[in-house]
Amino acid sequence: MGLGDIFSKLLGNNKFKFNKVQIDSEVIDSIIYYARSSDPNEFMAIFDGEVKDEIFHITGLVFLPTQTSDEGAIVNTGMLPVMTTQWGSVHSHPGPSALPSDTDLYTFAKTGLFHMIICQPYTADDILAYNRYGEFAEYEIV
Repeated sequence: MGLGDIFSKLLGNNKFKFNKVQIDSEVIDSIIYYARSSDPNEFMAIFDGEVKDEIFHITGLVFLPTQTSDEGAIVNTGMLPVMTTQWGSVHSHPGPSALPSDTDLYTFAKTGLFHMIICQPYTADDILAYNRYGEFAEYEIV
């Protein structure tokens, strides 16, 4: 056990440590539905889930008051219940690229640990995932 692991255990933040991401297929279906329904505007939601045995399992989406346009989406995270963990987010790009913008990278770094972007034509193959540093992240649909 390294020094970082000891501090994580002492501070109680090891409950946020994971090395694998699983996402329910129903959540993927919802992402596709809301992206298509919102087009040409973006949509944005927060992930709901839990970490168990170092697997982050995404089980749902949390929708908060959002301002959307064809250029972006802003979620009022101040409306999250106090005890809610902000695991990460998903949003759509109404265009052919699911690569993060500078604003997306700022959001990733500021909020959550795992993020997804879906782009047109809004299928499961059009979803890319990222960690909080904007690096590609793998996930499994279950």
